[in-house]
Amino acid sequence: MTEAIVRSAAANDLPEVLNLYRHLHPHDPQLETATAERVWSTLLTSSFMTVIVAQAAELLVSSCTLAIVPNLSRGGRSYGVIENVVTHANYRRLGLGRRVLAHGLDVAWQADCYKVLLATGSKRETTLRFYEGAGFRRGGKTYFEVRRP
Repeated sequence: MTEAIVRSAAANDLPEVLNLYRHLHPHDPQLETATAERVWSTLLTSSFMTVIVAQAAELLVSSCTLAIVPNLSRGGRSYGVIENVVTHANYRRLGLGRRVLAHGLDVAWQADCYKVLLATGSKRETTLRFYEGAGFRRGGKTYFEVRRP
């Protein structure tokens, strides 16, 4: 396993997170600097959001974002939503993505979430098995989405 530190993201991590996201959505247009800085500041200062990163040497190599959503059902217990799971292409299959997800789950359980949701657009069996290996279950609920036209 590659030696890495898993931690919450810091303000100076923005350029590396943006580079890492190129491995997630390589065809997305690059964000304007002002937009990226505004969104990053919102993410880092929100009490509902945690950006988790794995750092190997000086490079961020894996990340996910956890939202903890306050909830009036389930006894007032929150639920978590994990998005933007990505590992640098050169660092895949080393357990780093699983470690980032485990850290996200730890944060959610410490916040007394009753569940954590994760959605993927991937249909690749290896990706689906990766999420199962990280503790997520297929078929628990049916997931729907609507995107802005």
